[in-house]
Amino acid sequence: MEQTLPQSRRTFLSHAGKLTTACTVAGLSGGLVHEAAANTGDSIVETTTNVLADRHYLLTDVRLEEGFEYDGETVIATRTALYSLEIKDGTIAALHPENSTLPGGVPRYQAHGQLLLPAMRDMHIHLDKTFYGGPWQAPRPRQGKTIMDMIALEEKLLPQLLPTSQQRAEGLIALLQSKGSTVARSHCNIDPVSGLKSLEHLQRALENHRDEFVCEIVAFPQHGLLHSKVEGLMREAMQMGVQYVGGLDPTNVDGAMEKSLDAMFQIALDTGKGVDIHLHETSPAGVAAVNYIIDTVEKNPALLGKVTISHAFALTTLTPEVLEETASRLAERQITIASTVPIGSLMMPLPQLSKKGVFVMTGTDSVIDHWSPFGSGDMLEKAYLYAQLYRGSDEFHLSRAMSIATGGILPLDNEGKRSWPNVGDDAAFTLVGASCSAEAVARVPARSATFHKGRLVSGSIGKA
Repeated sequence: MEQTLPQSRRTFLSHAGKLTTACTVAGLSGGLVHEAAANTGDSIVETTTNVLADRHYLLTDVRLEEGFEYDGETVIATRTALYSLEIKDGTIAALHPENSTLPGGVPRYQAHGQLLLPAMRDMHIHLDKTFYGGPWQAPRPRQGKTIMDMIALEEKLLPQLLPTSQQRAEGLIALLQSKGSTVARSHCNIDPVSGLKSLEHLQRALENHRDEFVCEIVAFPQHGLLHSKVEGLMREAMQMGVQYVGGLDPTNVDGAMEKSLDAMFQIALDTGKGVDIHLHETSPAGVAAVNYIIDTVEKNPALLGKVTISHAFALTTLTPEVLEETASRLAERQITIASTVPIGSLMMPLPQLSKKGVFVMTGTDSVIDHWSPFGSGDMLEKAYLYAQLYRGSDEFHLSRAMSIATGGILPLDNEGKRSWPNVGDDAAFTLVGASCSAEAVARVPARSATFHKGRLVSGSIGKA
């Protein structure tokens, strides 16, 4: 291959024809044989593989971002260059620039010039109850239905879902990996119908993938912590290794905001766990709940940095002045907001929260279940939605939108200096057929390969 100097997206596109065949086939299943057109016009027979057992290897022809190109003070493009990544025992041991001397005796694999992106993180999903993996089943109409109506429906559905919940959870794990995600936070039902069975099934599914997927679990009282009288079950779940105490709409479901939140926080304080509460309420009671949560963290330093509010739709009802004050308080108490980046009448103030220092993360929520059929499991798609909703259509803001999908990890910092990957980082990444992260966010290309701790967990790569 001819020498490739650091490239912008425009330069990359001029070479696209040389990479098209290789990049396309790299996304197919292993064991295939293809012909990659070399610069000389000769034909090279090369195999792809979806199995990588080596713990020390080289991944060559990997595209990394080098910096921004400017027109005055405006970012107009992203420079990239090719590297070979040396992976050893699950970490990045070295970054070898193109044409440098590579260590001998180390197995080599080929990325075909594809772009390296940080592994994605799906930080709000329900792996334990899903129609995914079964026959098509659309949700029932929800017009005129309250959350209590949905809970009543779920009580009937859970016995039907439980027998296959482990297998379907494993199917969802594979789906997330195929979309570039290797880290997740799953809410898991703790309710009178399923007891602790949903949790047991989910934990077995995760154990089967412990070397290729990391998942925190939230014990989620879907039918109401007080309403369904599950505090005892919740405390049992904490003893089973669950990381977070969940909660749900303390006014609309439990009918007693302070009592419900106090019970949730007390479980967390007694067990040393974190908190992740579903808060959908948009009434004044929802705003009151947000403030009560902040007040509780202020009074209990042990909760600092350990609380997440999922959805937090009440924030959409605040005036700009009150939002700024509330965001500052959330940031001071290190309270995270988990948002699915909803589209519709509610416009979450996510950029405003981030600007004030609130950590914002995203997730699928439902892939397909009795709540919604629209989940894709794709966090890059969430970054795409974020960029669209918040008018981030230029090179710089497209690249920044990636942050919500990766837990804040970006290849370049705001000044255009490389911040990832670095020697010593976990080898957790995904490969895409794009010239830069801005293009990846705008076009949402397929993930051809996903790696976790140096292991190829989804897709395939070239076998040099």
